Amino acid sequence: MELIKQGAEAKIYLVGFAEFFGADLLPGEKIIVKHRIPKRYRIPEIDEKLRKERTVREARILHRAKDFGVNCPHIYEVDLRDMKIIMEFIEGERLKELLESVPTEERLKLCREIGRQIGKLHKAGIVHGDLTTSNMIFSGRRVYLIDFGLADFDATLEARGVDLHLLKRAMESTHYTWFEAGFEAVLEGYAEVRGQEARREIESKIDEIESRGRYRERKWMD
Repeated sequence: MELIKQGAEAKIYLVGFAEFFGADLLPGEKIIVKHRIPKRYRIPEIDEKLRKERTVREARILHRAKDFGVNCPHIYEVDLRDMKIIMEFIEGERLKELLESVPTEERLKLCREIGRQIGKLHKAGIVHGDLTTSNMIFSGRRVYLIDFGLADFDATLEARGVDLHLLKRAMESTHYTWFEAGFEAVLEGYAEVRGQEARREIESKIDEIESRGRYRERKWMD
């Protein structure tokens, strides 16, 4: 079992399918084990309750996202004794690196597909909470969304606007030389799923969120 990522809430392990399930199944296939680790600073009963709620919520989110056609990991098992989610390992290239290495036409095509995936996610009443190109994988000619640890069920325009605003900021930081054209392509893909009216609403909300940020910054400087 190989630890590949450790965050504040969980440890992510890469392990062989057969090794984990203890049977000669799918030799060579790998899976992801996400373990929500105990927090010693919390009262044990509260800690267990929080970890259980978050594990169940993430599993439900992934299941609902799949139902709405979002490319995301398939869940094999949920272990509520140890607070683990066992899910599909999406093997491919992170979009963070891929988008910097492909021609402009291919880059914008990928950005439109990002927008379509987000559109499907929002249509399901889900916000991702951490939309960055580091949490997107290109595999089998598909764009996959991964790492749903901060995701939530929230269909409000405010939550959807924040979701896309965070992506815009992440793209501006990571892909600053072309992010404007890239984010425009994201919105085009989003509109293909949600419609032009939804695009206008979300763009207006993003502008509003950015204006609030600028206002707070001016107040702080004053």
